[in-house]
Amino acid sequence: MTNSASIFSRLTVARRDVLGVFAAAVVASAVPFPALAQVAQAAAPAGNNATAQAIADHFSGVATMQGEFVQFGPRGEQTGGKFFIERPGKLRFNYDDPSPMRVIADGRNVAIGNVKLKTWDLYPLSKTPLSLLLAPRIDLSAGMVKGVKQESDLTTISLGNNTVFGNSTITMMFDPKTYDLRQWTITDNQGKDTSVMIFNVKTGVAFDERVFRVPYEDIKGTSANRD
Repeated sequence: MTNSASIFSRLTVARRDVLGVFAAAVVASAVPFPALAQVAQAAAPAGNNATAQAIADHFSGVATMQGEFVQFGPRGEQTGGKFFIERPGKLRFNYDDPSPMRVIADGRNVAIGNVKLKTWDLYPLSKTPLSLLLAPRIDLSAGMVKGVKQESDLTTISLGNNTVFGNSTITMMFDPKTYDLRQWTITDNQGKDTSVMIFNVKTGVAFDERVFRVPYEDIKGTSANRD
């Protein structure tokens, strides 16, 4: 997945400009971000489901990765920074100055915060789209595949799970030959997207456990969630 691209989106209306939590994907070699293909919201044929699962297995086989990102918000606003991912369940987005925002998933919760003000919003990982994307294996059974579109240069997979994150939909784009992820977006319940381009991607990286540490001491009423 080196030099691949991905799209990551927001968890909730709160922290709207930052979130879209994965968050966390890319257009190869940082080429300009293309418009997302439209995918029908009907159940995908069985053959397409098999293709989608093969691609998902390839993606979920990448245990760790890091790189840089450029995020495009629903109003066209643009920010950048660095991202870190460790499967299962861990992610960190550090936004470049002057933004003080951080997004951290530690395997249990997702925290979205301002490190200067020490203000944080906390969400159970299991109730966010990240629970699907950061799982040990992305299981596309049980009707999660809402649509698959195969083209000569792109395979687009649309996923949804109403029991996990309501009407939100994850749309991911992969290289049809290498199965490398090129980009993704999450469309929230209000129909708004946050897109992220990732570049300078490295895989197989060893991280210090502090990278994915959520500062529970700065979040009121969360002592039960601390390590």
